[in-house]
Amino acid sequence: MNSGALWTKAFIFVSLSNFFLFITYYSLLITLPSAAISHFGASGTEAGLFTAVFLGAAIIIRPFLGLWIERVGKRYIFIASLLVFTAASFSYGLFDSIFPLLVIRFVHGLGFGIATAITGAIIADIVPESRKGEGMGYFVMSSNLAMVIGPFIGLTVFGEFSIFVLFWVGAASSLLALILGVVTKLSKEAAVPAVLEAKPKVSVFEKAAMPIALTGAFFALAYSTILSFMAVFAMERGLEDEASYFFAVFAVVLILSRPFTGRWFDQYGANIIIFPSILLFGCGMLSLGLSYSALLFFVAAGLIGLGWGTLFPLFQTLAIQSVEPSRRPVAMATFLSIFDIGIGGGSLLAGTLAGTMELGTLYVFSAFYIFLGTAVYYWAYKKGQRARLVEGVQ
Repeated sequence: MNSGALWTKAFIFVSLSNFFLFITYYSLLITLPSAAISHFGASGTEAGLFTAVFLGAAIIIRPFLGLWIERVGKRYIFIASLLVFTAASFSYGLFDSIFPLLVIRFVHGLGFGIATAITGAIIADIVPESRKGEGMGYFVMSSNLAMVIGPFIGLTVFGEFSIFVLFWVGAASSLLALILGVVTKLSKEAAVPAVLEAKPKVSVFEKAAMPIALTGAFFALAYSTILSFMAVFAMERGLEDEASYFFAVFAVVLILSRPFTGRWFDQYGANIIIFPSILLFGCGMLSLGLSYSALLFFVAAGLIGLGWGTLFPLFQTLAIQSVEPSRRPVAMATFLSIFDIGIGGGSLLAGTLAGTMELGTLYVFSAFYIFLGTAVYYWAYKKGQRARLVEGVQ
């Protein structure tokens, strides 16, 4: 699909499927650890496993994505991953003890890991090359919106009803994701497997995507501190009432900026957008750490929404642009796996540091991760420039 059309039926359906998948993900991510303690008698360590097991499963399964796509094609993997994700979503409500729920959580993570990687690769096939940055930006916005709506649904249903009602709400959202995936008509190259070589090359990581994946991981270290401790930080600063609106401001700024940032990326290149976005993200983290008033708190939300909300889809775009089309699923799997390691590792590190410093100080300290990520990106950019120069001389 190389025409200039962006808002095709396939693009809309796959993006909506991604939205409902992430609604389930975020609604459970924000509530399951608490429910594990209050409803199922879990210890703090066991409660933490509900997140660790899920992300661990996603990281473990993604490296095999490329080989499976070579065998059966993107469409079948897409549907199969959504089917596993939906089946696991429906299974939560059938048990009320820790071990079977952790097993389900692991299976849920397997489906999530493949679904998120293959969905991004499919979108990369659907979006015209000339509008790749813009298209990936709009696609990632579906998960950004779910990041706001999902926790709201999770906390509301969990607080007003019970975790079991939330399980069925999540199952319904997963079913919608599956239905949208099933009815999506993909292009021939996305629907059928690639032609296998006599001895197919089996590679579970895409080397070309590693620099931008490592860059994203350092930024994920910083962002994970927000995901893990925003509620606690708001209580420390007396901003409990404002906390629920933090991600709403984040989303509004992101939505308003998205039509411009992706288009500028396509027209002027990566650096004209990425370096200013890094600066905005860093200023946002510093502002958050220094915020004692609602005004500065929301300014921080806007800066982070504009900075990080722009960086994440553009990093994904750079990952898929670093390889030929047949390697896009592996590149996406590589990027997301390394990124999730950053999120998980950042959460663990933040939990350790939170015992030794105030959370506001932790957010200021997170700017150091952004500096490291910027250094990795600059190194990768300079290395790419040298490689292109050598190719030009040859």
